[in-house]
Amino acid sequence: MSNTYFQILRPGINTTIQDGGRNHLYHVGITVSGAIDQRNLKLVNKLVENQLDEAVIEFAYQGPLLKLKNGKIIFSITGDVLFKIIRKNSKIEDGICYKKYILEDGDQIDLISTKNTAYGYLSVKGGFKLEKVWNSYSTNTKANIGSNNGKKYSIEDKIIIKSNDLQTSKEMKMSYNKISDNIIRVIKGTNFNYFSREAQNSFFNQEFLVTKLADRMGIRLSGLKLENIVSTNIKSEGLIRGAIQVPADGNPIIMLSDHGTIGGYPKIGVVISADLDRVGQLTPRSAIKFKEVRLEEAQNIFKAYTDDTNKYLNECN
Repeated sequence: MSNTYFQILRPGINTTIQDGGRNHLYHVGITVSGAIDQRNLKLVNKLVENQLDEAVIEFAYQGPLLKLKNGKIIFSITGDVLFKIIRKNSKIEDGICYKKYILEDGDQIDLISTKNTAYGYLSVKGGFKLEKVWNSYSTNTKANIGSNNGKKYSIEDKIIIKSNDLQTSKEMKMSYNKISDNIIRVIKGTNFNYFSREAQNSFFNQEFLVTKLADRMGIRLSGLKLENIVSTNIKSEGLIRGAIQVPADGNPIIMLSDHGTIGGYPKIGVVISADLDRVGQLTPRSAIKFKEVRLEEAQNIFKAYTDDTNKYLNECN
């Protein structure tokens, strides 16, 4: 049994365990959860030769300070992250994302902050020793479900690391270019016609700003108020990740991984699957614009997104 673990010297703002997600439980009010940025989840695991949906440490904005105890590991970090490796001899190395490193007993990883994205990911070769809840390790802090009793990590917590064979590891690194435009593609929502013609035009032509009210549940936007001409409430309906609800104040809310499974605000649009990673990585004060696409076009875009992800994964071979 492995006794190697990370000791958390600083927990960071929102440090949890995430994997590919928890499926088929909407009927009992449990959402999918999982990594906000599924592409970076796959990439960070591929870099250390794990299964692509292996559980990783997800962190937002300020990340944790981790000290390795009783062992030696290989790790990698993805996202746009400023981090340093503090060796036990006090030597400090600047970390580079999309590359893997060896960490020895007593060394530390200081995940100082994310930069132009909200979330970063840390994986360890061999993975972490965790217990699945409903076939997933993902932490849902709103429902207190998943790893670490469904809670964010706190100071002095421990994250146990499985035994792993460092001898089989080969050198890997890759480059990853984040899309820089601010266009988010959507399909019209089921309540699109609840909104005035002016509101519909504004939705597709005006910029919206990401507010500070953003977490794993969703992102509140501000901008020109979207006028509802039918009703600002509907009978509660099922929600999915990417659904864009508009409450009575006229400011849209984009649902993310830990969203509620039902909601009673009209839905003006739904972010297409290929753009969900980008939406989840938006930081406060980011300006975005929505662009309408048809279902068939969205399917083709998702195929291109999948091909692009596979291209990056193949760079690690």
